[in-house]
Amino acid sequence: MNTQLEIKYIYFGSSRFSVIVLDELKKIGMIPNIIVTTPAKPRGRKLLIMPNEVEEWAKINHIQYFSPSKFDTAFIEELTSCTQNNDVGVFIVASYGKIIPKKIIDIPKHGILNIHPSLLPKYRGPSPLQTAMLEDAKSSGITIMKIDEEMDHGSIISQKIVNIDEWPTYEEYEELMARVGANLVAEVLPSWISGSIGAKEQDHANASYTKKIQKDDASAHADILNLDSISSEDQYTIFRKIQAYHGWPQVFFLAERKGQRIRVKITSANFIDGKLAILKVIPEGSKEMSFDDFKRGL
Repeated sequence: MNTQLEIKYIYFGSSRFSVIVLDELKKIGMIPNIIVTTPAKPRGRKLLIMPNEVEEWAKINHIQYFSPSKFDTAFIEELTSCTQNNDVGVFIVASYGKIIPKKIIDIPKHGILNIHPSLLPKYRGPSPLQTAMLEDAKSSGITIMKIDEEMDHGSIISQKIVNIDEWPTYEEYEELMARVGANLVAEVLPSWISGSIGAKEQDHANASYTKKIQKDDASAHADILNLDSISSEDQYTIFRKIQAYHGWPQVFFLAERKGQRIRVKITSANFIDGKLAILKVIPEGSKEMSFDDFKRGL
């Protein structure tokens, strides 16, 4: 009998990574009893108030969900009641985006397990995948850890190394890591709940931290229109940046076109034989086009 099917859990998540994990867990019959996500917020050019992808997933799959703006007493009491009424023993977190307080950590009998896409203690914080790409860390991985009150600080339950030969786009890398993470947490949960495996404290002295990505982080090299003037090493750095920021905020450069200074996003590139090739761009106010066509129009 598959003991995974008997595990009841509450899931915390708010991003595309979270949804990929949910899809993978659903494939093996591990559907959450309840989902906790972040509130709807302004999105898109028109800044319309819209729910995030996890809330949409909960609605499509008919899963009860909460989207609290804060962890106040009323929410904690309701979450405690739901945990008890559904006989939930563990919570799972994947890219939730908020620090979870002790009052919630203490609710489930078997604690809260976090799926973190790095080999902790390396790359703690909000952007482990992008940072691995920017630093060319082709041997990274997934950590399943027991959450404590500090960010990505809890004890490690299991880890799995994931090796990359060539850097895909961020979205492709994110999907790979989310699927590995989902399967790893599914693999360890029965043993964790039965008490047959434990957790090991992280080596905090060797911790490294990632930062929250800002739009300006995606600015391109000043000589991007003249790649031959840039060293191969720097071209490879630019390529990794394009791949890491492919989804958001997208690498951009400024150019003069018909007497106007415009912002140009790079949407597609490759790196072959030590050289960067920019394939497609989106100039401000225009549709996506080939980089060669864009340069011809300057």
